[in-house]
Amino acid sequence: MPKNIGVIGLGAMGLGVARSLLRAGFRTHACDVRREVLAAFAAEGGVACATPAELGAACEVVLTLVVNAEQTEAVLLGEQGAAGAMRAGSVVIASATVAPEFAQTLASRLAAKGIGMIDAPVSGGAAKAASGQMTVMAAGAPEHFAKAEDVFKAIAQKVYRLGDAPGAGSKVKMINQLLAGVHIAAAAEAMAMGIRAGADPAVLYEVISNSAGSSWMFQNRVPHILAGDYTPLSAVNIFVKDLGIVLDTAKKSAFPLPLTATAHQMFLAAAAAGRGGEDDSAVIKNFPGIALPQKKNA
Repeated sequence: MPKNIGVIGLGAMGLGVARSLLRAGFRTHACDVRREVLAAFAAEGGVACATPAELGAACEVVLTLVVNAEQTEAVLLGEQGAAGAMRAGSVVIASATVAPEFAQTLASRLAAKGIGMIDAPVSGGAAKAASGQMTVMAAGAPEHFAKAEDVFKAIAQKVYRLGDAPGAGSKVKMINQLLAGVHIAAAAEAMAMGIRAGADPAVLYEVISNSAGSSWMFQNRVPHILAGDYTPLSAVNIFVKDLGIVLDTAKKSAFPLPLTATAHQMFLAAAAAGRGGEDDSAVIKNFPGIALPQKKNA
């Protein structure tokens, strides 16, 4: 019989993960607040669940791919949470970007119910999730990894095992998000300056992409700017949250992060201007007089 796996959250990453699990032959259950997305996934061969509890009762391993700590707690430990229905010995793979302290506390609360947890934030974007080639930054007990090994093989190209204690994965993801947010903000600033100076935006993108000033984020996000398409793959509000986690963590140890603080303010400014739900590349709109075609969500 195929193994029963659950995915809570069918967003840009979660839907790709669920589809990768289907391709690998798992009986894949899914739960999402958007009924139309659930219906479409069921049409592909998945099992639609009305609540996280219904999903948890059916699955040996449950992945949470929701937005933040609050949603993670709600789908696992809320009134209709999955953990209340999961059998002892089951494993949660918690993949939202959260503060390390939250991951540690969540693992303890699940352990009190006999449920294991792997702190496993992910990276790679929607494309890598769809192709089963994500990077996973994971921490958890060896026995929990043993139960989830085949799941990770189906969804990830690289799984970094960072220790036995939950929280270690979230620490590494926090640093990844520090760099990602700063790079997006820097890419937006550089493109805005180039456009103001009169450079052809498409040519500027081509040259920088093949020069020392490039970054993965520059190459990935600037095409959204060139197309004027701010359909959210990763929204401005995500980096308001994630860089906020970085800054809050650093504050506790009086560690200065001047570049992160500046990038955070750029994302905050975009959110304050009503752009929080747009793609994170919309941070370029903070700069006055930068005229590019605005095809969607302008």
